[in-house]
Amino acid sequence: MLTVLVNLQGSVRKASMIDPSWLKPESTATVWVDLAAPTIEEASILKSVFHFHDLAVEDALSESHHPKVESYGDYLYVIMHGIDFEAAKHRFATHDTDFFVGPTYLVTVHDGTSRSITELRDICQRNEHALSGGPMALLHRIVDVMVDNYGPEVEKLADRLEELEHRIFDRPNDNLVKPLLGLKRDVASMRRVVLPQRDVVGRLARREFASINEQISYRFRDVYDHLVRLTDESMLFHDRLSSLLDAHLTSVSTRLNQVMKVLTVIATIFMPLTVLTGMWGMNVPLPAFPGGEMAQFWWVLGIMLTVSGVMLWLFHRRDWI
Repeated sequence: MLTVLVNLQGSVRKASMIDPSWLKPESTATVWVDLAAPTIEEASILKSVFHFHDLAVEDALSESHHPKVESYGDYLYVIMHGIDFEAAKHRFATHDTDFFVGPTYLVTVHDGTSRSITELRDICQRNEHALSGGPMALLHRIVDVMVDNYGPEVEKLADRLEELEHRIFDRPNDNLVKPLLGLKRDVASMRRVVLPQRDVVGRLARREFASINEQISYRFRDVYDHLVRLTDESMLFHDRLSSLLDAHLTSVSTRLNQVMKVLTVIATIFMPLTVLTGMWGMNVPLPAFPGGEMAQFWWVLGIMLTVSGVMLWLFHRRDWI
């Protein structure tokens, strides 16, 4: 879908076509062209109208590329990633948004699922001042909203992490390894998204490009600080998860050792009892205890109970049980 918004003399309107005069450096117009899941015909304006470089157009129409920023003379080509946490799949799904920023225009290319683009596009159609700051200010607003959308997803990760912590220490069981590894995979996906974003916004904040003035660089610095905090949180999440996984595996190993100790004690106690019952169960003449034939069973039973009691007392004295 092709959407063209133009700010002319303080008034924003939706246009059906692009006037080439709007794209000239001396023009006072500000044009935002949004290509959401564009068709081949709609995407052709990138070359026929804007005359963008072939490599940049090829990247913009590809499915996914790493975040980056490149200068092509009189315009910048920027790739940023938005995140959309898909809880059912336990992963961070990224959708890249491509920006072409010129003196009087901003062109965005995306797959049509960008919440940030949709939100800003609606605001621009309602607010006449939304495009008054120029293309670079509009780029900042979109990027700022994209980064703000990371917040709720990071909070979901934090809530899941706290829930797993309580389960590990309050209700430990053997079924926690899978959710722990799933959350660790989510955090790794988050780091793969946030780290490249930070580097791209950092270059914009440092004014490495002449089209970024001092006031806009201050705004990008604020976004950069936000991304730095998100990066630190992702590293903290990763460290906490590694510690939780180690603690859980240690807890499982300790409980397994306790079970094995109990079973070993039981087996050790029954070993001499098995010897006694084996000896007195042989079909050969054996020494008889006093009291006659009927008393032999009680003698053997008494000896077995005495041996068991002595062994339990020795195990307890040595703190084995």
